[in-house]
Amino acid sequence: MKRAFLAGALVGASCAILGIFLVLRREAMIGHGLSHVTFGGVAIGLMFNLAPLPVALVFTLLAGLWINAIKDKSGLGGDTGIGIVSSLGMALGVMLASIAGDFNAELFSYLFGSILAISQGEVWMAGGLALVTLATLALFYNELVYATFDNQTAKTAGINVGVLDMLIAILTAVTVVTGMKVVGLLLVAALMIIPAAAGLTMAASFRQAVFMAVIFAVVSIFVGLILAFCLDWPASGSIVLLSGLILGIGLVFRQRYKWT
Repeated sequence: MKRAFLAGALVGASCAILGIFLVLRREAMIGHGLSHVTFGGVAIGLMFNLAPLPVALVFTLLAGLWINAIKDKSGLGGDTGIGIVSSLGMALGVMLASIAGDFNAELFSYLFGSILAISQGEVWMAGGLALVTLATLALFYNELVYATFDNQTAKTAGINVGVLDMLIAILTAVTVVTGMKVVGLLLVAALMIIPAAAGLTMAASFRQAVFMAVIFAVVSIFVGLILAFCLDWPASGSIVLLSGLILGIGLVFRQRYKWT
């Protein structure tokens, strides 16, 4: 439980902060798409008896850069790039799982998460990746905010928007791989988007939205883990449903009391 709380807090914070930028940039579905790609990376690692987490990280990073390249150079749009790459990644994972057959049980744990069984090494890796994500976002915070709210003016001001887009794609890939142990590949996109949406719904400023999104994500993880431990519920489902409940409460109160 200690390892689960520590890894969950770090991953939840990075998911929430990155999710704020993804929601505002209208790129919320990239997390969902990359989770499909990560499934293929995990299957490759398991099939060749390699550590699934590093293999999935490399595989997902390449996919994130590919999506960014499709968006920038093909003229097809970001949603098309997400659809193409995620479909191919999921198809690869399904094919490898069908061919191998003997690691389906372990692959199942990556699909739905196994935070209560997380190892010390996985805590260190998840924590390291989360800290890298948070540090990078802090380092480029002003540029990312500028480009998020006014992309064209940011280009005119000399900000390399293309590099920032690539940075967002890389950070999203890292965060998806990091979060798969917390809530699983099927729900990691929800952990990135729902707390961010709740923060944006209830906050009166951008900084307040970031802060509230982090609080909501961490509270969802902590309370979800406690409920999972006490009631024998699946941790991943408990975490995501709690974050959805927080968002629902925020929408109700915003409508009733005219917040923001």
